[in-house]
Amino acid sequence: MKALFLFLQRIVPQHLLSRLVGLLAHSRVGIIKGPFIRLFIGAYNVDLSEAEIESPAEFPTFNAFFTRALKPGVRPVSGAICSPADGAVSMVGPIEVNHLLQAKGITYSLDRLLGEDTAAQFENGSFATIYLAPRDYHRVHSPMEGTLRRARYIPGKLFSVNQTTAGNIPDLFAINERLVLWFDTVLGPMCVVLVGAMIVAGIKSTWRERMYEPGKVTEETGLDIPFRQGEELGQFQLGSTVIVVLPRAEKFEVAPGDTVRMGQALVK
Repeated sequence: MKALFLFLQRIVPQHLLSRLVGLLAHSRVGIIKGPFIRLFIGAYNVDLSEAEIESPAEFPTFNAFFTRALKPGVRPVSGAICSPADGAVSMVGPIEVNHLLQAKGITYSLDRLLGEDTAAQFENGSFATIYLAPRDYHRVHSPMEGTLRRARYIPGKLFSVNQTTAGNIPDLFAINERLVLWFDTVLGPMCVVLVGAMIVAGIKSTWRERMYEPGKVTEETGLDIPFRQGEELGQFQLGSTVIVVLPRAEKFEVAPGDTVRMGQALVK
């Protein structure tokens, strides 16, 4: 089954499939969005008790349901560095010789992930990778206070980012579609990387009205936007993975396999 799953991902038209699902996700037609939302809630045991809108019928589209906002105060922020999202910890650890650990025995290049030479800035750094499952809250928040200086949207593949693909597809996070955010913080430079995946209809940032155009590198420089710790950065319109890249070695309070919630301390 694993081999078939990986084979199908390689041969399906990833972008076409994702865009078609995106069209359905934005449909306001009741006979489309209503059953879609109810089936999704049942299949993934989605809990709406913390959402601003608790009734599935009140969401105008499936995408509005998927990117739902939470009630104020349900994700208190703690620690010097907090989780940017709800999800499961895939990996945490040091950056070694400009490489990050993707899965047991598999590493990938930080330069390739960020799309530029970063060895000097993160030579003694560390990272945390958070996987967002379908049932999770899918907005992404700033792990610490800082100023967003620039952003780069990098087109790529749309492989699934679950444990099976992470353990079998080399450079997974560095070849998938992604949005790289560069911050200045009191610790030094920090990057937050939003990685797209199969059936992700798009990545939306809070400072930009439109989603990034598929297939086109988009550079945004001179942004100089201050973000408080825990402030929303963007959202996955169908979900994926977030990677936090830090300039120094950190003692993480979480380990691979742990479930985390946005705002929970990654580093005290």
